[in-house]
Amino acid sequence: MFFTLLRQWVLTPITHYRLFHNFVRQDFFAQFSASVGGLLWLFMTPLIHIIIYAFVFAYIFQVRPLEEFGETRFIVFMMIGYLPWFAFAESIGKSTSLLLEKAPLITKVVFPVQIIPVVGTLVPYMTHVIGFLILLLYLIFEGYFNWLWIALPLVFFLQFLFTMGLVAILSALCVFLRDLQQLVALGIMVWFFLTPIIYPISMVSDESVRNLFLLNPMHSFVNFYRELILLDNFSLVNFEIIVVVSLLSYLVGGWVFMKIKLAFGDVL
Repeated sequence: MFFTLLRQWVLTPITHYRLFHNFVRQDFFAQFSASVGGLLWLFMTPLIHIIIYAFVFAYIFQVRPLEEFGETRFIVFMMIGYLPWFAFAESIGKSTSLLLEKAPLITKVVFPVQIIPVVGTLVPYMTHVIGFLILLLYLIFEGYFNWLWIALPLVFFLQFLFTMGLVAILSALCVFLRDLQQLVALGIMVWFFLTPIIYPISMVSDESVRNLFLLNPMHSFVNFYRELILLDNFSLVNFEIIVVVSLLSYLVGGWVFMKIKLAFGDVL
């Protein structure tokens, strides 16, 4: 039973490809329906974020370049961590309402419900990868490119798997525990400040406290992106943590979702 549920979870986008494709297309373009700018917002939104943060930190706070990252400007340092985090945070934030919003569909139509958390994770990642690509193109022109960048799609995919597992668990639990919606919103804010996105980990002077950051998977993702892009360094420790937590989250989250999905109809 355990492996049967896992197989169904893993193969869902393949065995139900047409349905999966339709869900993704519908949810993706629904973001821009009745919008004058349409798909242009895919490019405008990340550019506006980058411009605003650059102005605030470079001209208002006048944050100096970071020596440990090769005198990299702070805005570049921050956006390398912030853009992948943004995809993660939006997926988690929307996870609590994924099944609740589709309650009429779940209770009236027989279909593989496990498609919903997969689509609910994929669409935000499809949206925010545009901003990350814009930043990478800028860094290429700035001379940061190195051949280790070929590992970036793999790391981004592992982050996607890590997120999908959490989305599966949270979306399933919110069917039974509606208060999780408020707790998740608060948790995302706390998690953001516990992840070195707007500050370098070197600011934490206590080494024992710095080691505790290794318990935060998003720290490993963010740090790995920065070392790979800015320092031409493949951190084996961070990569090992990323692989383990991503696969565990994806498989455990999928198994939990598949285990309890039959009860959704009774509660919704």
